[in-house]
Amino acid sequence: MAQAESPGLNEACQTVERKVYKDIRELVTIDLDTASNVEVRVLANQILAAANADSLPILPRVIQERLDGTADDLRAFLTTDLQNAWSTDLRITVVRTLTDAGANVKAAAQKALDEGTIDAYLAHLNDGLYAARELDCASQPTPTPSATPSATPSGTPSATTTVAPTPTSSASLDAPGGEGGGLPVTGADTATVAGIGGVLLLLGGVGYLIGRRRRSRFVA
Repeated sequence: MAQAESPGLNEACQTVERKVYKDIRELVTIDLDTASNVEVRVLANQILAAANADSLPILPRVIQERLDGTADDLRAFLTTDLQNAWSTDLRITVVRTLTDAGANVKAAAQKALDEGTIDAYLAHLNDGLYAARELDCASQPTPTPSATPSATPSGTPSATTTVAPTPTSSASLDAPGGEGGGLPVTGADTATVAGIGGVLLLLGGVGYLIGRRRRSRFVA
């Protein structure tokens, strides 16, 4: 079965649980030539479980086919063909580690493929792959943080701030002495004032005449 060991890095340089591929040879603890059919089937199921846990592409299907067949076929496969099928699975798994890999992972994988042995494949998948990934991840450039524009201080008006106009004093430059005078009256207001003045003037004249007649009668 796949075992959990110290964490390692995945393809995205993220820390993950390291996967350790089982050495299936350690499961074969019986003499296949003298073992009973039951013992052979038990061993085959143990190997099948390990192959499934390691997600091997070929071995699980082949073992299941032999388990569904005769006891002699199963025994013959475990004796002569098991290691060849398992070695092919491990080689395929090593090749898969080359996908989107860095320079160090590619070099380590190619070295294991060149050696072409089960021990070389297991060493790469269980240790060499993670060591090479650490080197590739360490060589990647550190992302540069983008500059954040500073906020405009609240006390300083920005370029888009609209400045309110200063209220105009009630005093007008046209007023005498520059104080207290209002704007000159013009237009309709001027006609109204003139009319009222005329009426007052007429009433004043009438009052004057009446008063004069009264004084004349009193004297007589």
